[in-house]
Amino acid sequence: MTQVIKENGEVVPVTVLEAGPCYVTQIRTEDRDGYRAVQLGFEEIKAHRLTKGELGHLKKVRVPELRHLRELHTRKDEAFELGQKILVDVFSPGERVDVEGRSKGRGFAGVVKRYGFAGGPHTHGQSDRERAPGSIGACATPGRVWKGKQMPGRMGGHRVTSQNIEVVVVDPERNLLAVRGSVPGPNGGLVVIKEARKQKVAKGGK
Repeated sequence: MTQVIKENGEVVPVTVLEAGPCYVTQIRTEDRDGYRAVQLGFEEIKAHRLTKGELGHLKKVRVPELRHLRELHTRKDEAFELGQKILVDVFSPGERVDVEGRSKGRGFAGVVKRYGFAGGPHTHGQSDRERAPGSIGACATPGRVWKGKQMPGRMGGHRVTSQNIEVVVVDPERNLLAVRGSVPGPNGGLVVIKEARKQKVAKGGK
């Protein structure tokens, strides 16, 4: 993350993303597959780091060896070609996007860190209950712990989407995109940038 100063003097916190070049490696159609989608490949790597199946798949469409392949649903008015190169210039400043990534893995965590529990009192002889969850159920009824009860366990490592984020800067020369605020995942992590699904519509619009 860093910050950008706009022309009006506003300081905006942004996250810089490398958004391309991406290549179209496969196209799904309703006639053949039952749905419309496009598979995009990102990040060129050496050929020996891919399996033979992956290499054969990429050679058919004559694109470089790519590390990541992700499939995205498309609309009927969108058209793509196999091998097509998609750059960051498909975005524009002021546009709204959704950024999907995998949150940082925190390992096994207790309820205070995982869910924000307050813990027990720190006085009156409570020497080992400060970060404990407290009671987790009743006695006779229901006589068990309800499913879904918030308890200690593995934290993080889930798919998270930051919605309706503003695009602040687009740098076509370096294929960089700066979006307002933070996005899921660690530095260097893989994210998918999509058109925002919950954009605000002006009054009188549909």
